[in-house]
Amino acid sequence: MNKLVLFDFDGTLTQKDSLIEFLSYYHGRTKLLFGLIFLSPVLILYILKIISNNKAKEILLQWFFSKEPIERFNQVCMAFAKESIPKMLRQEAIERLLFHKKNHDTVVVVTASAENWVKPWCDDMGILCLGTLLQVMENKLTGKYAGKNCYGPEKATRIKAQFDLAKFETIIAYGDSRGDQEMFGLANEFYYKTFPPT
Repeated sequence: MNKLVLFDFDGTLTQKDSLIEFLSYYHGRTKLLFGLIFLSPVLILYILKIISNNKAKEILLQWFFSKEPIERFNQVCMAFAKESIPKMLRQEAIERLLFHKKNHDTVVVVTASAENWVKPWCDDMGILCLGTLLQVMENKLTGKYAGKNCYGPEKATRIKAQFDLAKFETIIAYGDSRGDQEMFGLANEFYYKTFPPT
């Protein structure tokens, strides 16, 4: 069977949100707490659904990373992927991922988190990564997206741009949130907050 297997990352493969963990890893808990307090009006607007997930996240990225040198940023991302991500993983999720790898399925992580810190982990696992791309100008982050946040409809758009879905006999998707619904719509089988036994 020629299978395409799609995994959400945050909350599906991991037990925690990798963005918050990465912010703490990069800046320390004190600056993270100060930033979240400073940005609390934005977070409240997001909770009240007055502004979108996409906009709230971009404001957060701009506050923490605008004008950050991309070389240093990527170095910290690599270290975070090796040191912190393994501690965040769900055992049952990784067992399922390894099951698909053993079956020689095409396994892809599709995430709203930045590719900068998710892709190094995916590379080590020997799987593909489609994530949010961050804009860089003059070798520094702007805090904005390069394209769109890989969330909701953009997940489906990125998957269809990367793969000819007609070539796969089966498409399986795993996710845990509203942001995965459009990805589920591409799948023959999908699993919401659960994993079948391997």
